[in-house]
Amino acid sequence: MTDLKPTSMAELGLFTGVPQYENFSRIKDLMPTRAMPASSTPCPWPQGESVTLPEAYTFEGEIRATERFLADTDTSALLVLTDGAVCYEDYWLTGGPDVQWLSMSVAKSFVSALVGIAVDEGHIKSVDDAISAYVPVRPGSAYDGVSIQQVLQMSSGARWSEDYSDPESDIWRLGAVLAGAGTLDDFVATAVGESEPGTVCRYNSGDTQALGALLASATGRPVSEYMAEKLCEPLGMESPGYWVADSTGTEMAFAGLNLTARDFARIGELYRNGGVWQGKQVVPEQWVRDSVTVAAEHLQAGQAVGRWAHLRPRLRLPVVASGRGPR
Repeated sequence: MTDLKPTSMAELGLFTGVPQYENFSRIKDLMPTRAMPASSTPCPWPQGESVTLPEAYTFEGEIRATERFLADTDTSALLVLTDGAVCYEDYWLTGGPDVQWLSMSVAKSFVSALVGIAVDEGHIKSVDDAISAYVPVRPGSAYDGVSIQQVLQMSSGARWSEDYSDPESDIWRLGAVLAGAGTLDDFVATAVGESEPGTVCRYNSGDTQALGALLASATGRPVSEYMAEKLCEPLGMESPGYWVADSTGTEMAFAGLNLTARDFARIGELYRNGGVWQGKQVVPEQWVRDSVTVAAEHLQAGQAVGRWAHLRPRLRLPVVASGRGPR
């Protein structure tokens, strides 16, 4: 069910550069959302051997204080896992173990995992299929005839500008949708092409929104409902989760997920273990392997185009990760 509220991202000033920790920690109270229940069998993290953060670190030949870094970056939650156990956990500002935080692009990793599950379950026949075979789009628009794999690789060829200082950019237009200026599905259906699909890796939140539309169409269920069953329940999430939604209840797939820090960490641990959670294969192992494998030259590190693109140059790279230890 969608909880309708009048506030938009623009009204909150999310793209202005003003500190947003007070908003990011209560998005579910400010914007329309779809709720996901906590797991019926919640799985608290075990407590490992406690560690302390280093007092300083070296960056570009300069010794810098860790405490200063945390303050300068408005860090509000930090959870460190080693071999599936919490070895460090702390909260600042408006943080706390029960606070659901706006994910921003971390949501993309959850959407990718859900697409992998949908393929495994047969809802999606193949990632080689055209996404337009599942999602209604305008003929000749960006996603018409583009393969699902190309969208997963952010190589759809769709135009995208993620300039938060430009009110005419695509990210602002997408934000305007959440203020009632159209719908997220309309945004996907009318996207404009810019390059040949499969040739340029461009960091593109519109691509992930298209994958959200794919999930809803292929499974016949809202993204939040599908995730509640396929990820929240089997991963033992301890707290309810929320997806920011537009006026029709369509989830903001590219950035709108809200979870606690402890529950966000579960996808990192899941991928660390090849898609297995407590002995159960939740995400197909091959999907996990493909997610962290460079599949083409234009996907190589340094080849991607767009803001922060160098952080996600691979096929379906999960951006939330738990600490690694001996396996």
